[in-house]
Amino acid sequence: MTHEFDTRFFDLLHARSANLAPGDTVVDPLVMTSVFALPDEPDPSRVYARMATPTVEAAEARLSALEAAPSLLFPSGMGAYAALFTALLRPGDRLILLTDGYYTPRSLATEVLAPMGIETTCIPSGEIADAPLDGVKLVMIETPTNPGLDVIDIAALAARCHAAGALLAVDNTVLTPLLQQPLDLGADVVLSADTKAMSGHSDLLLGHVASRDEELMKKIHTIRTLSGNIAGPFEAWMLIRGLETLEVRLARMCDNARAALPLLKDSGKCGDVLYPEAHDQARDPGFLVGITLPTKEATDRFIAVAGLAPVTSFGGLHSAADRRGRWGDDVDAGFLRLSFGVEPTKPLLAALKKGLAAV
Repeated sequence: MTHEFDTRFFDLLHARSANLAPGDTVVDPLVMTSVFALPDEPDPSRVYARMATPTVEAAEARLSALEAAPSLLFPSGMGAYAALFTALLRPGDRLILLTDGYYTPRSLATEVLAPMGIETTCIPSGEIADAPLDGVKLVMIETPTNPGLDVIDIAALAARCHAAGALLAVDNTVLTPLLQQPLDLGADVVLSADTKAMSGHSDLLLGHVASRDEELMKKIHTIRTLSGNIAGPFEAWMLIRGLETLEVRLARMCDNARAALPLLKDSGKCGDVLYPEAHDQARDPGFLVGITLPTKEATDRFIAVAGLAPVTSFGGLHSAADRRGRWGDDVDAGFLRLSFGVEPTKPLLAALKKGLAAV
């Protein structure tokens, strides 16, 4: 697995540099345009920026190298969700979501899909392995889950979905395609909020969908074009820059998460310390850790004294904490999702120790 992952990242890095002509820029040019000069028979990708632009295509080439599958870029992770659901689901279809996954797809199902006649069933991640799938069109999961960090066996669930005539889509935002490859494990579609670790600098909103199903990708591309749900060239260009440091960023982030585990577990201040279990389907358990402190006030003191970024996103350069109860997640009031960044490990641990002492 390691060799294959490393090869894909190598391909990402050299998607442009391997094909340079003398005088070409090594860095992808930022092409800011909404229109193109048209011949008598225009190339569909060079007509209007709502269809495609060179910089968006360059970013998609990087994503496709990582996913080993065609990829389409969207202005946000939820933009990718909306395009996927619109392409696949029709009135009368049944969708399964997780009760303990990211809450916004459930809100999308309630506010948008339900009035269109699409039935959604929400199932806990711990029960999805045995959930009845008869009559289901699409099963949408994430693993590890956000924020509970439960692991779902992708290959086993994919086999069950296909036997029942359902499709399996996996939100791979938490681990990224560099740490986990859902398509290789049998998933039909993979989705990611590239806002998080993929871009990595907490300054972009982006997302992508990837699949080896050519017809499905054509449908999603049509939905994107007709709805105007395409990323801008500047954001795509920034994503390219972020992707080229993904491996080194993830290595430090995952190392920091593992280094913090003994401190958090032995502190006597954390009721629970959650970290994804080791599993053959992932290269690494990742950089997210869940902890439960005694009260909401204790979480505020911990975040402030440790100097963590108090933000709701994750996967950035700065170690961050989010009290998930404020968003309605079914967690204790003192539950925090910690996202470990790229800080030097020793001072980061010292800061966490000070924060825990203040609890």
